[in-house]
Amino acid sequence: MQFRNPAGVHAPVAAYSHQIEVPAGARWLVLSGQIGLRPDGSLPTDPVEQIEVALDNVRRNLDAAGMSVGDIVKLTTYLVGDVDPDRRRQVFGAFFGDHRPCTTLLYVSALGLPTLKVEIDAWAAREAPKG
Repeated sequence: MQFRNPAGVHAPVAAYSHQIEVPAGARWLVLSGQIGLRPDGSLPTDPVEQIEVALDNVRRNLDAAGMSVGDIVKLTTYLVGDVDPDRRRQVFGAFFGDHRPCTTLLYVSALGLPTLKVEIDAWAAREAPKG
């Protein structure tokens, strides 16, 4: 994968890349929007906790497909209402570490259920083994 921030485009304003080129033959995984619902069916009321759980659900999906967080090339986050930006950045920073996928963050008026404050979808790609 080639992660790039081209000259002539402003520097990223957060921890992301402007573009990622995925080579031919890479294996793709597309995830539906993941919500902050725990495996036991409980949903935290705090939106930042919902982000943590949704990201954990993303990670579990990646694990089930034999991929990792480092394979994410695109992540879209949908938020409803006020979500503490500093806490949000901390959670995403802990999740991604030094990895810088392409990202989009949207504030929306509502999600599929009134109790949902967060939904995150992702695209992942893994290069074919060489040789």
